[in-house]
Amino acid sequence: METKVQKRKLGKSGLEVSALGLGCMGMSFSYGPVPDKKEMISVLRSAVERGITFFDTAEVYGPFTNEELLGEALSPFRDKLVIATKFGFGTSGISSLDSRPEHIKQVAEASLKRLKTDVIDLFYQHRVDPNVPIEDVAGAVKDLIREGKVKHFGLSEAGVQMIRRAHAVQPVTALQSEYSLWWREPEAEVLPVLEELGIGFVPYSPLGKGFLTGKMNENTTFDKTDFRNSVPRLSPENRKANQVFVDLLAIIAQRKGATPAQIALAWLLAQKSWIVPIPGTTKLTRLEENIGATAVELTANDLLEINTASSKLKVQGDRYSAGSAKLINR
Repeated sequence: METKVQKRKLGKSGLEVSALGLGCMGMSFSYGPVPDKKEMISVLRSAVERGITFFDTAEVYGPFTNEELLGEALSPFRDKLVIATKFGFGTSGISSLDSRPEHIKQVAEASLKRLKTDVIDLFYQHRVDPNVPIEDVAGAVKDLIREGKVKHFGLSEAGVQMIRRAHAVQPVTALQSEYSLWWREPEAEVLPVLEELGIGFVPYSPLGKGFLTGKMNENTTFDKTDFRNSVPRLSPENRKANQVFVDLLAIIAQRKGATPAQIALAWLLAQKSWIVPIPGTTKLTRLEENIGATAVELTANDLLEINTASSKLKVQGDRYSAGSAKLINR
């Protein structure tokens, strides 16, 4: 039986999306050799057929090729979908930040062309730029919204002060940050502020970059071009230590007739009604498995068991290498 994907609203904005989105980065970038384009078009269109309406990309993925891929694959269904993309990196890619208002406007024009659309549903600042006041960033997106080129404004990996300051200029529809059973930092300060302001939350890496699926162990090797080689948390010795998280998910999964990945996603969906995870995949089988998570009902007792057990576990290893970490503003 195919799962019908429920809809969720991102905060008070009224932006309605499928309860699970699709993170598209890996289709063009960062997880080893770039997959075949025709296959990726097929996966994207299969996602639409199965009820996914929320697709996440960025100009920097590729760079540029990921937006082009989505433009080609999704334009026939464009009016039914919510496409999110991001600005904020300089022309040299992810080594430099650039959120100057004139640059934001140039990025918007280029993204619209690549996505083959006349409006960007959700436009995120990819990373906070310490050289540009967040009010100027929000003001630039406000202009784009007024011009009808953008519908909603989002932030990524922003701390609570930045969220408040941006929201005061142009209401923020969604914050996208890493959140999963083994990265729970947003719970302390960020989630309460989002709740207060009515902002939706879009967790990326909800499956711990693949680790929480239970499909990798200390002996797994990544392709030499796979960025996970540089993630301290995913070093072989840390994978061995962190296996306890997967074991915990596996116990619940067995009881529920589900997979560890489905429990990890169901756990996120159960936290708040305005949370919409965006697991990425390049495989139709994984897409179907992830969609299946929306049908998994975790009881209060299940959630208590997961929380109690996971609170005793300590994650080994940082989530990013020292070089990447400086691009994440706390």
